[in-house]
Amino acid sequence: MTYGITHIVVVGGGTAGWMAASALARVLGRQVTVRLVESDEIGIVGVGEATVPHIKLFNNLLGLNEAEFVARTQGTFKLGIQFRDWGKLDTTYIHGFGVMGHDVGLTPFHQYWLKGHLAGYAGDLLDYSVNTVAAVRGKFMPAPVDVPAGNPLGGIGYAYHFDAALYARFLRAYGEARGVRRTEGKVQHVELDPESGHVAAVVLADGERVEGDLFIDCSGFRGLLIEGALQTGYETWNHWLPCDRALAVPCERVDVPTPYTRSTARESGWQWRIPLQHRTGNGYVYSSSHIGDDEAASTLLANLDGKALADPRPLRFVTGVRKKAWNKNVVALGLASGFMEPLESTSIHMIQMGISRLLQLFPSDGRMDPVLADRYNAQTRFEAERIRDFLVLHYKATTRDDSPFWNDCRTMSIPDSLQATIDLFRHSGRFFRDADEMFGVVSWVQVMIGQGIIPNGYDPLVDQMPGVDLPKFLASVRDVVSRNVDLMPTHQQFIDRECRAAAVAA
Repeated sequence: MTYGITHIVVVGGGTAGWMAASALARVLGRQVTVRLVESDEIGIVGVGEATVPHIKLFNNLLGLNEAEFVARTQGTFKLGIQFRDWGKLDTTYIHGFGVMGHDVGLTPFHQYWLKGHLAGYAGDLLDYSVNTVAAVRGKFMPAPVDVPAGNPLGGIGYAYHFDAALYARFLRAYGEARGVRRTEGKVQHVELDPESGHVAAVVLADGERVEGDLFIDCSGFRGLLIEGALQTGYETWNHWLPCDRALAVPCERVDVPTPYTRSTARESGWQWRIPLQHRTGNGYVYSSSHIGDDEAASTLLANLDGKALADPRPLRFVTGVRKKAWNKNVVALGLASGFMEPLESTSIHMIQMGISRLLQLFPSDGRMDPVLADRYNAQTRFEAERIRDFLVLHYKATTRDDSPFWNDCRTMSIPDSLQATIDLFRHSGRFFRDADEMFGVVSWVQVMIGQGIIPNGYDPLVDQMPGVDLPKFLASVRDVVSRNVDLMPTHQQFIDRECRAAAVAA
């Protein structure tokens, strides 16, 4: 196929830049030149070390070998996220990937659990998912190739933790091997076409002029092209997501890596813990209106597993979205398109989906037809709003009243769309996934119940299913889950067996 667009320029490296460059080179082939401009003097944010299962689709698109990828990025496997002290102090739950139990007819499993819970004979909701049971027990394996219908092992969903800088380096080698041309340099000036207003070229500090037909802005929070040059505008969501700062610091690994990310609610925000093979990533996301930077740093350093390997690195951000992610001939990805705090590890997913959406709507005739950009922006906006609602849920659904921060979160107004979701679930445990939104019923149910939103009733369809002995059904699901987890290797054993050989080969 011949493309009207022949020169694509990616401005900025890091995870977003090299994901974009690698995918464009892989899918569009050598008929399109891909050039990436980045400066070694500008560091990457690099806190996106935890992912969601969708990233496997991206790696498969590139044809990456999983064992080599995990070895090269010092990665570990992730079955979900453990939340501590969110709904109230001294409580813990896990948002696990994959399936929960198995549905009966058109009725989701959690409705049967809910009836048993309200009657007093169901176990903890997390007992019915291989992901959540295996996470707590430190076990991991991907799903077997062949499993009987209804076997919970068939529904193992997993993602990865990895070193973001190593991932970018890994993708750089991949992209350059497929024709991506890297240019070292800082963008000094953005040149606009006087007639169309499109970006014509970026001019580097050394005077080099880099022309392109399509520009991908991966320049981080600055948004050099999408905002600095095109003045696209930004919509803030800080009134719903109050944290505006973060501190990130790695520490020594002192124990075997857990197959899950940990998020611990603190007095004025929350702390992440991401286990890698060679270290542990940590950070404190907080509200500067409720805690000072020095106190936040002290809180973070006092709650590390091991010795800090660097000084805490500060980040400032404004949660929200660019008003247009695709404006004229510029498509913004990553932090240039907006920011969602990493509470549910959505940052890399949104980069991936932005790339996928661009490829699906790629202007093959070379014209930047507004109909393509409008569809891209509408889908990007929809995705961001639903992720926003899911994140806001974590803050709103709490009974904590031990600090001004949590009082503000508990009593704040929330988007109408989220309130409608909560009201429906509280009524009878019902949840309906809205089109192609990222998080499905299992995710929403685990977080709502985990944080104390217990429905007043259940779907009456549960009572219409003949032949279901509910106590026996729930007990059998829990037993099958437990027996299957018994057969799984530990997380560390799986890494040693599957990934160390790949590291040696590399």
